[in-house]
Amino acid sequence: MVSKNKRTPIKSIKGRRISCRPRRKSPIKHVVAASTAVIASIQRRLSKLLSKLTRLGTPNRHKGYKVLKKKAHYEEEPEQFQDSLNDICRTLFFPNPLPPLISPKKRTIFLDLDETLVHSTADPPPERFDFVIRPIIDGQIMNFYVLKRPGVDELLESLAAKFEVVVFTAALKEYASVLLDQLDRKRLISFRLYRDSCREVDGKFVKDLSELGRDLKRVVIVDDNPNCYEYQPDNAIPIPPFIDDLGDKELRKLIRFFEVADCYDDTRDAVKHYLAEVLEPRNVTFL
Repeated sequence: MVSKNKRTPIKSIKGRRISCRPRRKSPIKHVVAASTAVIASIQRRLSKLLSKLTRLGTPNRHKGYKVLKKKAHYEEEPEQFQDSLNDICRTLFFPNPLPPLISPKKRTIFLDLDETLVHSTADPPPERFDFVIRPIIDGQIMNFYVLKRPGVDELLESLAAKFEVVVFTAALKEYASVLLDQLDRKRLISFRLYRDSCREVDGKFVKDLSELGRDLKRVVIVDDNPNCYEYQPDNAIPIPPFIDDLGDKELRKLIRFFEVADCYDDTRDAVKHYLAEVLEPRNVTFL
């Protein structure tokens, strides 16, 4: 007679009673399984990316190098082909110091700091200055007396309303971050880049805009040092260095320029137009 009670079957092996009740899986096994799945996913993605790179240079038995299939396209658009290859290489080996743009339609303005937006001097204090900062550099507290360039506050407010504003300086982070905390009280600057984001070339610090994840058609850099933008001179607006001239009007010229710069599809055309009019005072509409 079969019992109505549903009991777990018991097996006997050599006098030992062994339950056949199914065991619950250990939480550790779940974690291991999840980790294995993540690792496998990463491996698949890397495999796909590496296979794309391999196809660019791996010979095919029947048709030679596969890149020859796109020879006509390559001949028509060699720059686009090379840019795509550079983008893949930069993604693999040079992570961008800037996050992706929230809006792809927004343009980016890179501003230098010293002698472009401000001028600072160490002890002894000068006759005129707007504020003092005391950064710690190499373990020592240093005094820097900062004079703001006329129009700097108005420039930052005007740019922040329409553009992504990035201060890109070749100065040390220990110094520049403290200065920017004082200069940008309203937090109008989107991001800050320091010396560690520059390329050091023959003892010079170069600001290579091509490695920042921004479309060069939608980028302008303002800097007083030509060495800093030697890789992308067409994107650059050179500005005379500022020391202590309180009658300086350079930043106010920039405000007027950026009010109309977004009318151009390619900001490099706007820069070219601006510089041409600066060099030919008879046709000045930006000034």
